[in-house]
Amino acid sequence: MSAMSDAERTGSARQPQTVRQSMRTAKGSACESPAYKPRLGVLISGNGSNLQALIDACASGELPATIALVISNKPQAYGLERAKAAGIKALCLAPHAFSAESDPMRSYNVALRDALWAAEVDLVIMAGYMKLLGTEVLDAFPQRVLNLHPALLPAFPGAHAIEEAFKAQVSVTGVTVHIANEHFDEGPILAQVEVPVRAGDTLDTLEARIHEEEHQLLPQTVAEFIRNGGLSESTFSVKHRL
Repeated sequence: MSAMSDAERTGSARQPQTVRQSMRTAKGSACESPAYKPRLGVLISGNGSNLQALIDACASGELPATIALVISNKPQAYGLERAKAAGIKALCLAPHAFSAESDPMRSYNVALRDALWAAEVDLVIMAGYMKLLGTEVLDAFPQRVLNLHPALLPAFPGAHAIEEAFKAQVSVTGVTVHIANEHFDEGPILAQVEVPVRAGDTLDTLEARIHEEEHQLLPQTVAEFIRNGGLSESTFSVKHRL
């Protein structure tokens, strides 16, 4: 059985790939120059507090990058407003808009990929993006899609990690940044930070401290990833803040 190509499905999807490859070749040594700032594509689903941490880190110089595009899968996501306020191009791509397609999720991921290509994105950051990316995106950015998760993976994967860790009465949970793959919350771990569960903690207080750590770990890890030129063989040191 022959598979339908992306070009047959979208009409123009093959052209962006050619343009993307040519662009990378044209950049050449510029990408390796210390003055070059990689272009980030940030995927969000909600408030965008981690997006704001990336915006602030770029502005301060802590993160040697430029946010080229922010995409949300939810039109009401406040993170879109954060992007606009910072002068960053913001786009909503809602999966339900592709429901009439023969393969809705493939069509959605092709549109997502093409938007990232059009913005000349070098590195994709899933900052509170609550959907699984398809191979259309992952293959377009091999080993260049990072995901933030509010637990010490492989413990507590999924959308309710903080609540599940709290209910399990663990003594420590944390935050993970890892290379994303086609499975939820799997892939090589780049960095983790521990967050102790204190006596007297409520779900709200624990969640607040986890978010504080996210806001530090994500920009730090992205910056280190860029400076290292990609995935290193070992994880960064686990930090334990009391």
